[in-house]
Amino acid sequence: MIRVDGLTKRYGPFVAVKDITFGVEKGAIVGFLGPNGAGKTTTMRILTCFMPPTAGTVSVGGHDVLLHPMEVKKKIGYLPETPPLYPEMEVHEYLNFVAQLKQVPAAERPKRVDEVTGRCAVGDVRQKLISKLSKGYRQRVGLAAALIHNPEVLILDEPTAGLDPKQIHETRDLIRGLAGDHTIILSTHILPEVEQTCDQVIIIKKGEIVATDSVANLTSRLRGQEAISVELAGAEQSAARERLEKIAGVTRVAPKEVRNGALFFEVESAPGQNVRAAVARAVVESGWDLLELKSLAVSLEDVFLELTAGEAEPKEGVQ
Repeated sequence: MIRVDGLTKRYGPFVAVKDITFGVEKGAIVGFLGPNGAGKTTTMRILTCFMPPTAGTVSVGGHDVLLHPMEVKKKIGYLPETPPLYPEMEVHEYLNFVAQLKQVPAAERPKRVDEVTGRCAVGDVRQKLISKLSKGYRQRVGLAAALIHNPEVLILDEPTAGLDPKQIHETRDLIRGLAGDHTIILSTHILPEVEQTCDQVIIIKKGEIVATDSVANLTSRLRGQEAISVELAGAEQSAARERLEKIAGVTRVAPKEVRNGALFFEVESAPGQNVRAAVARAVVESGWDLLELKSLAVSLEDVFLELTAGEAEPKEGVQ
């Protein structure tokens, strides 16, 4: 659905995006991540025909952004971080106005307005002036406007900015529900949001792509081995560690803590080796109590910090 090949964007001597290439399949949800100044917003603006590339090609639904910009715009719904709303208009008036701009046939506009106000949970404020709405409601009106013409592609920049936890959960469900019918590129500061929502992640640093893969593959590549957490009771720490180290496939056993008489270990094994069953048997056969055994996963935040090391960015997010 989206093809980017050798995309470069220069501002005089400064190279904002350098020879990046990636593809997004129809119906996928892709998280587009990068520190401030990495080239993320520039790439999204080129995808939406807001600005031209310096070099390379970008196509959406088979249409080149330079050769057929109007065809591309028909296929795209765009929600910038600050939605371009008209505060003097009521919500339903604004959505009808956007539907006209997006060339939705007049006979279909009332139905489309009803559908998007329902999906984006703004039906209860449709008669209110946008100037009177909270930031969260304005964000949802912006999302409704992006959906009004039922586009094939949605490009969402911080779609949950300003929403409360309940609204964030509802918006995540909405975005997941749009997958399949719509191809979605999602940029956000909230990395758990990407983990819970996206099929694929693209991470950009200093104008270049440093990773593109599924969240699961990225986290497993970073760890390099399997790891589990084991909680047990009724054993001496040294004896338990020695027994766990003898299990076939185990490469490392690290005591973590002792709490309320329970021992905690992190057990690592070679890639592809699942030692959970063997660990459980070893604990039980030794006469100890197995209190908990769970897989340890590297988070997307760990992956992001590892791949963008050297960037002067706060740990909690990306832009």
